[in-house]
Amino acid sequence: MTTTPPDRPDPATDPAATYDYQSDDVDRPALVDDLERLVEGEVRFDSYSRELYATDASIYEMTPIGVVFPTSTDDVAAVVSYCADRGIPVLPRGGGTSLAGQSVNEAVVLDFTTDMDDVRSIDPDERRATAEVGVYLETLNEALAPHDLKFAPDPAWGDKSALGGAIGNNSTGAHSLQYGKTDAYVEECEVVLADGTVTTFGEVALEDLPDLADGDGLEADIYAEVARILDEQGDLIEESYPDLKRNVSGYNLDWLVEDARGAKRGIGEPDADGGTVNLAKLLCGSEGTLAIVTEATVSLESVPAEKSMALLAYDSVLDAMSDVAPIVEHDAAAVEVIDDVLIDLARDTPEFGPVTEMLPDGTAAVLLVEFYADDVSEGQCKVANLLADRCPAVDPAGEPDDEDERTTTDADIVAFDALEAYDEQRRTEIWKLRKSGLPILLSRTTDEKHVAFIEDAAVPPANLREFVADFQAMLEEYDTYTSFYAHAGPGVLHIRPLVNTKTEAGIEQMEAITDAATDLVVEYDGSVSGEHGDGRARTQWNRKLYGEQLWTTFQALKTAFDPDWLLNPGQVVFRDDDPTDMTEHLRYGPDYAFDPGFEPTLEWENDNGFQGMTELCHGCGGCRGEQETTGGVMCPTFRAVDEEILSTRGRANMLRQAMSGDLPDDPTDDEFVEEVLDLCIGCKGCKHDCPSGVDLAKLKAELSHQHHERHGTSLRDRLFTDFERLAKLGSATAPVSNWLANLPGSGFLAEKTLGIARDRDLPTFHRRTFADRVADHDPAVALEDAVRRAVFVPDIYTNHEYPAAGEAALDVLEAAGVHVEVAEPRDVGRPAFSKGLLDDAASRVRDTVDALEPYVEEGWDILLLEPSDAVMLQADALELHSNEATERVAANTYGVCEYLDRFGLDGGITFDAPQVHLAYHGHCHQKAHAKDHHAVGVLRRAGYAVDPLDSTCCGMAGSFGYEAEHYSMSKAIGSVLYEQVDESPGDRVVAPGASCRAQLGDRPGARDEPPTPVEVLAEAIK
Repeated sequence: MTTTPPDRPDPATDPAATYDYQSDDVDRPALVDDLERLVEGEVRFDSYSRELYATDASIYEMTPIGVVFPTSTDDVAAVVSYCADRGIPVLPRGGGTSLAGQSVNEAVVLDFTTDMDDVRSIDPDERRATAEVGVYLETLNEALAPHDLKFAPDPAWGDKSALGGAIGNNSTGAHSLQYGKTDAYVEECEVVLADGTVTTFGEVALEDLPDLADGDGLEADIYAEVARILDEQGDLIEESYPDLKRNVSGYNLDWLVEDARGAKRGIGEPDADGGTVNLAKLLCGSEGTLAIVTEATVSLESVPAEKSMALLAYDSVLDAMSDVAPIVEHDAAAVEVIDDVLIDLARDTPEFGPVTEMLPDGTAAVLLVEFYADDVSEGQCKVANLLADRCPAVDPAGEPDDEDERTTTDADIVAFDALEAYDEQRRTEIWKLRKSGLPILLSRTTDEKHVAFIEDAAVPPANLREFVADFQAMLEEYDTYTSFYAHAGPGVLHIRPLVNTKTEAGIEQMEAITDAATDLVVEYDGSVSGEHGDGRARTQWNRKLYGEQLWTTFQALKTAFDPDWLLNPGQVVFRDDDPTDMTEHLRYGPDYAFDPGFEPTLEWENDNGFQGMTELCHGCGGCRGEQETTGGVMCPTFRAVDEEILSTRGRANMLRQAMSGDLPDDPTDDEFVEEVLDLCIGCKGCKHDCPSGVDLAKLKAELSHQHHERHGTSLRDRLFTDFERLAKLGSATAPVSNWLANLPGSGFLAEKTLGIARDRDLPTFHRRTFADRVADHDPAVALEDAVRRAVFVPDIYTNHEYPAAGEAALDVLEAAGVHVEVAEPRDVGRPAFSKGLLDDAASRVRDTVDALEPYVEEGWDILLLEPSDAVMLQADALELHSNEATERVAANTYGVCEYLDRFGLDGGITFDAPQVHLAYHGHCHQKAHAKDHHAVGVLRRAGYAVDPLDSTCCGMAGSFGYEAEHYSMSKAIGSVLYEQVDESPGDRVVAPGASCRAQLGDRPGARDEPPTPVEVLAEAIK
């Protein structure tokens, strides 16, 4: 159904209707007032919102006019109609994960992911689904999972990529050999045309095209232009487009022509009669430049029953490239390459180094080959066929039943060894090696970075060896290098040369490399983009790829759809009088300047120090995952509220923009700290989960310190920072202190005077502290009989609020044969560090190191029970007070369960665990430093069944959950954890952290706070 544009403001009665976008003085308040009257969704034109949407995952930055969050197609139509009357560009945007710059522009941005993300319907019998375009692909697949169906294209960031973005970019993924691109699955789209008309594009018979083109209005003009292109340029299009599975350069005219001529194309078999036109498929890869899609109906594929995998090892990346085409003939679902550059880099990383140990000696490149199968035996047979053909030295686990089942080729055999994988864990390990490429390349904090501008060039697989050899030689001429990895099967390689765009020479180098790369692509019958689209990086090269005649056709098609060129202008094609230059609007260009306005206090060991960390976020959107589809810790505030400014990407962008002059605010001012940093809970999830390794918690600590230095510290922050003094008073006056805290009106008083949330239960103090209870403690294990000796350092919480956990820790450690001495309870600096009071934190660290370093010198281990305190000494202390003594203490400090697991001490304990299934929530600081698994291992060896929750932060985050203005956010984050606990098969919750236990104690239906791991271990000791 087609609807006309909505009513627009009358210029005769509404002065705002005459607003001229081209004028020098942009009247944003008038725009906001008008749009707020027209739409149900939120309208934001403030400087913070605009800068949040100025970047995506590319190298570009363009500040938009403003941002609208539509709630319906009517909202979209109203915005487009209004902007069309005033010559204002409009940009539809999904997750902002585009790598070529197609989701940034000087335009009114429509963010669909906030309110237009519903799955409308699922028809399992017809294998179709209809959804709004703001839905994330993984969320869509979660809805389809009960039907054993999926939306087949699987981009790497599917849990952060929206359906509309997949359509706009014509996305695919690692399994495109099996599934093709998004255009194979889009059947129908509800769209808003450039004048605000709402219509539906779907399949129509070619014979109906003249009738559709006969009439007035924009839709008729569109069909008329499509008819003209088919009639006049069909042969040219067939001849000019590269014969590739993975070409997303330019408009999708080759699909249009092949459909109209009844040719076989893509996945599945088209109607035998052929002769159809589907403009929904033409929109795939159009990057929002032709029409704005608001809802789409897509076809679905069955989830494969089984998978199998082989990892083939080669002497060089060129040998691997030679083997791709023969391997593709084996009906592989995926063929991925990793070259020697990435393998060598991976070996030097803590996370990926162990994965590389599986590779055969001498491996300089690998091909990961995955098969889909109906059952295990078929999967084994496919691997056996491959290895018999490509690596006969390997004796495969599953031989073909019949010699006739083998698929052989005439190509030379070059793989010298291979690994097989049939179980999910083994396959996951191998995929982890393949996925190491992005985080390794993006972790650079130097001015030179592995920049995305030619990163998805594609050529036919048979041409890969020659193409890569010539590409390597070309990069040598420009004095740089790259790695080659990713989707070798369809001929798509991720190529990110090392370039410094902050210099004029670097800009010239980038453009020259792109020009030369385009020549190579044309020479080898390829495409400048096989996956990530044109955007600002590659639009200008479509002219060279397709020639002048098709370039003019692109311009004519754009004009037919968008007469005033207002929909995401400058992408895919441009007007000759307004060209898109890949070297303009760079996030880091020669004019970029960085000035934080202060000297950092913390140690910043990375290249370029504090500046390098501030500039590290490249915008991939890894922090925007939804809890329903994404594990890990990052980013709990975004998951709870779905606001860009609450993601690591949003905060990192704001910090950089404030320090580079894009935002007028001083980054230490009250407004900036409150708007940007206040709701960061310091979980450290980004340190581990962010592909680039952005450490926002550390950045916040630095900025908070600078803010305190300039503006002072509140009484509440001082109170929480010096909680040890308060805890001593609470224990000394218990139980009176506990009665007072529970008196009617005490919560109201605490909120009004100190800003402590009235709905939170205040701490309960023990008059007889842990230190009192163990004052006369004699180690149960004599020093001469001990397997190890350790100093147990009680934290403030354990000492004053929960001494039972400390007693359980002593029982477990001594049962393991450890000689334990108990030190004086102490605050090791965590509260002060979390609040950004870095001088106080450094003082506490120095005192702690002075007290503990003599023990370390004599061979003692340092043990802490509270996870955040353990991590404070293991890592954060080094950023405050880095010297040899601190390093020695850090290297010999352990959490209790980490200690048991690392040294195998629990093996000396005789356990008799009750038959209880535990749901284990690890502490986020432990997860950030890859230490959360230790407790799980010990609990399992003790005899417990354990379900480790892949959970984000609990939301309590020390004092954060006690603060009145943060209470609702804390509970919103906590509700995500509550849901995971409810869905876990575990019948008892376990959590090591004080904050986690307090938050879980507030879970609906919870009778009390859950125990710590050491307590349930103590229960299991015979």
